Amino acid sequence: MRITVPKPSPLVAALPAAQLLDLGQRIRAQRKALRVNSTATAEAAGVSRVTLHRIEKGEPSVTIGAWGNVMAALGLRLQAAEATASDAPPANGVLTVPVEIALEHYPQLKALAWQLHGASTLTPTEALDVYELNARHLEMDALLPHERDLLQALRQVFARQGAHV
Repeated sequence: MRITVPKPSPLVAALPAAQLLDLGQRIRAQRKALRVNSTATAEAAGVSRVTLHRIEKGEPSVTIGAWGNVMAALGLRLQAAEATASDAPPANGVLTVPVEIALEHYPQLKALAWQLHGASTLTPTEALDVYELNARHLEMDALLPHERDLLQALRQVFARQGAHV
């Protein structure tokens, strides 16, 4: 009998890892929006609850087939999109996105997030969601340089296709 040791997960670059994390969060949000529990979702997708949990956490070691099955079970579509020039990292190669975004430092974001009572900080994903969901109210000319840089970094890190902002 041969004993095999599982191979370690492949190293994943920062941008794809952030994209998987965001995709996992979107999958969880869709499941919650549909009011479907994790057991029912996992059964419909033909995966275990542990695998569903790992997908929702954005773990890159889960097979693409499992990701696709979960997305299909939730009415989502897995699709590849070509990278554009705006997806490229800045010339110095450094993207800076804080772990917590303090609303007091970003006036436009704070104004757009008025409905989030009691919130003083947002995660990067939440901040980008607020920018995108309220894009029609965003005053691009009024963005301070550091807020413009934050928005650009959020777009690049999460590389969302069809971002309205």
